[in-house]
Amino acid sequence: MADNKPCAFRTSIGGQALIEGILMRGPEKQAIVVRNQDGQLIEKTETLRFIKDRFPILGLPLLRGTVNFLDSMVSGVKALMYSADFYPDEEAAQPSKLEQWLERHLSSKKLESAAVTLAVVLGVGMSVFLFMVLPTLLTGAILHFFPAFPLWGRNLVEGLLKVFIFLAYLILCSKQKDIYRVFQYHGAEHKTIFCYEAGLPLTVENVRLQPRHHPRCGTSFLFVVIAVSILFSSVVFGIWPITNAWLRTAVHLLLLPLVVGVTYEFNRWVGRHVQESALAKLLTAPGLWMQNFTTNEPDDSMIACAIRSLELVLPDEKGKDAW
Repeated sequence: MADNKPCAFRTSIGGQALIEGILMRGPEKQAIVVRNQDGQLIEKTETLRFIKDRFPILGLPLLRGTVNFLDSMVSGVKALMYSADFYPDEEAAQPSKLEQWLERHLSSKKLESAAVTLAVVLGVGMSVFLFMVLPTLLTGAILHFFPAFPLWGRNLVEGLLKVFIFLAYLILCSKQKDIYRVFQYHGAEHKTIFCYEAGLPLTVENVRLQPRHHPRCGTSFLFVVIAVSILFSSVVFGIWPITNAWLRTAVHLLLLPLVVGVTYEFNRWVGRHVQESALAKLLTAPGLWMQNFTTNEPDDSMIACAIRSLELVLPDEKGKDAW
């Protein structure tokens, strides 16, 4: 059974599941470890350079949340593209005419940068549309036939739709066969970090016993983003009543950087106090429950991959990665 003892300390190291691999980010380094088709672990490590070191203002509370979120998105997309190269799609082995033209006219570095930029824009855009824009437009369409519907009721319907769409999205993803293994690596990442935080030796046996739900998971972060957006929009629209769906959507988008910033600070607070604070445990409970859909129990080879990726980013100075 899982070791649920209080952690020896809480680390700032975090990770992301990839295609047959894991990305880990520490305070100084980032590591990608992928198991190729021959079963070998392929390692890639790089030193991190933070934009806040050049522009200290971007490291201030509320501002750093959006900056770190976008930085994680870019790093995550690059890592996914790297891991996907080890498992090429046979049907897409022959490049299209557009790909051939791009390869002739752009350098590989520029081509990769353009692909990453497009993927990040599409990823952020899809998330904003699904969890922010679509619920507002659907609420407007539904309540168009009920002009006397109270504003507080509109806010409630919109909030419930956001949660429903997010939950439906997670369930749909969890049912995809290819995603199942990615979510197993996600579970391996969480278990390995728990083992490290508990001060136990990083062995497959020790990691296997750890919980797979972690309070600082990206799934929990996204859920809190939605929850905070519901809270903020309820306050804003309570003060400034808006019923036009398009105008409400515009306000949601304007509030988004603040919502992400507040969520990031909330996540930091929870990370420090979740073991000893009953309030922190209560607030993280919904996000932890949703990780039932985004984490699966890993096999030993996945755990070994997670252990190696964590080992590669451990700082030389003990405690430098403390949360």
